[in-house]
Amino acid sequence: QVQLVESGGGLVQPGGSLRLSCAASGGGLRFYAMGWYRQAPGNQRELVASIDSSGNTDYTDSVKGRFTISRNNDKNTVYLQMNSLNPEDTAIYYCNRAGSLIWSWGQGTQVTVSS
Repeated sequence: QVQLVESGGGLVQPGGSLRLSCAASGGGLRFYAMGWYRQAPGNQRELVASIDSSGNTDYTDSVKGRFTISRNNDKNTVYLQMNSLNPEDTAIYYCNRAGSLIWSWGQGTQVTVSS
């Protein structure tokens, strides 16, 4: 069973940047499409960025041009570079497989955008 550990969140001012990391253990990520999800209070968890095994990426409209997903298969890690953050980006961020067949969720990492 793959275990996922997210890190890199924190409190940042509007317009700021953060880089999230997702480290996997118990299995390799190399052959899987991976995604970053987020869940804001009162909202459902949503997929905001995904990257397939070939490195092709996709983003939800609200983060296009601001977020960049990447992966390092040798380190079994997926990243999310977030720039030009705004208060609407405040949420707990999680990583997991992209698609319907997901692994158990990690604890996530809190991102708070506030002045």
